Amino acid sequence: MRPSRPVPVPPAARRTARLPRGARRLQLLRAAQDVFVAQGFHAAAMDDIADRAGVSKPVLYQHFPGKRELYLALLEQQVDELTDRVREAMAGTEDNRERVDGAVGAYFDFVDADGEAFRLVFESDLRNDPDVRRIADRGARQCIEAIAEVIAMETGADPERALLLSAGMTGLAETSARWWLARKGTVSRDEAVALASSLGWRGMSGFPLREDADGPSTFADG
Repeated sequence: MRPSRPVPVPPAARRTARLPRGARRLQLLRAAQDVFVAQGFHAAAMDDIADRAGVSKPVLYQHFPGKRELYLALLEQQVDELTDRVREAMAGTEDNRERVDGAVGAYFDFVDADGEAFRLVFESDLRNDPDVRRIADRGARQCIEAIAEVIAMETGADPERALLLSAGMTGLAETSARWWLARKGTVSRDEAVALASSLGWRGMSGFPLREDADGPSTFADG
């Protein structure tokens, strides 16, 4: 994420009231998200984040020892958010077509969420930092593993082949979602999800299911 010039982030109108520690942490993370998305990691300053949150800088440092630690905490939060969306899509139905639709839809909803936090996960200007790379890679692998688990369960594919198929599915979903967002308004969200998931389904639906008492069938019959 390398904006051509820093985008100003308006400060909070007034200092915020005292909050419980957990609520304050969430408030600071939201303020940091606004600043990091607008300015990128390198251009952002802790002063900007404190102003955005409506707190003093000492309050900000009570929760996060530095800008990098704050960025990593925010990245962890967003990676967990995407992973939870994908896992819920897999667990929410036993219909395989609906699972594919749900997995693709999870990526579209993640990139379309308020605040554009997806840019921290997919477009970070700090991606060369080993901890940033580790967290982002963990999130990608957890999403792939969530889908691969279903593929392996339904088809009997060995783990490596199931992971490979799942990686293709998540790559399709992420790339399609980000392409759509940049051209939002030309195609509705629902139509875009339907198009992308149909492409994935045409590939996935031909794989054979595990054989049962009624004989072999395909992923489409699950």
